[in-house]
Amino acid sequence: MQDKVVVITGGTSGIGKALAIASLHAGAKVAVCGRKSETLQALEKEVASDNLYTYTADVSKEDDCKYFIEQVISRLGKIDILINNAGISMRALFRDVDLSVLRQLMDINFWGTVYCTKYALPSILANKGTVVGVSSIAGYRGLPARTGYSSSKFAMQGFLESLRTENLHTGINVMWVCPGFTSSNIRNTALNEEGRSQSETPLDEGKLMSAEAVADAVLKAINKRKRTLVLTGQGKLTVLLSKLFPGLLDGIVYNHFKKEPGSPLK
Repeated sequence: MQDKVVVITGGTSGIGKALAIASLHAGAKVAVCGRKSETLQALEKEVASDNLYTYTADVSKEDDCKYFIEQVISRLGKIDILINNAGISMRALFRDVDLSVLRQLMDINFWGTVYCTKYALPSILANKGTVVGVSSIAGYRGLPARTGYSSSKFAMQGFLESLRTENLHTGINVMWVCPGFTSSNIRNTALNEEGRSQSETPLDEGKLMSAEAVADAVLKAINKRKRTLVLTGQGKLTVLLSKLFPGLLDGIVYNHFKKEPGSPLK
């Protein structure tokens, strides 16, 4: 990572923040965007590094993504690695959810990836770099009460797989990462059926894989130019069963999510 320029969307908390700090420790120059200037300022104070550049941007807006990428290239000269990490989740049955919630998830999780990749791609091609999408096991297996989340992650992975194939002989690498259940803020900020943050997590966050462990695994995978990275034993098993026994997995997944505290499944 020495002297590489790493761009991370949604880099003020969870996996994104851990990736930013790990990249800085590895010798990279890091550019991070986030929607809230105060969280970006807090990251700057915590890290206190001249190699960190922050920019306020909402990745659901194409112009924000365009200006962010342009500013990174103007200030840092290039982009070697783009990590599309910005994302939001949901928890509500499809029959109950307002469709605006699904649009919001697609705008952030899918279109945010598309926008940033579009404008960063010329520099990444010039430097034979890497495009990364932080996806989810929900990108391999549709999860109940998370129709918008699963849809956005399936779309992200389809986009990245197409992009990877298009660029098979250009020298760049395109990969996607599926962390499994990770201790982060994504469940607290997950949207309910009305589009409001649920402000709580149904999981015991202390028993989940840490964001720092995920970041270390992601950076190693980037250095090895891997195609995909699936983390946690549960995640790997879910991906395998979804391929071999999809019908059986329907019942397993339903029962698993039905047991969540406050589950909308009846």
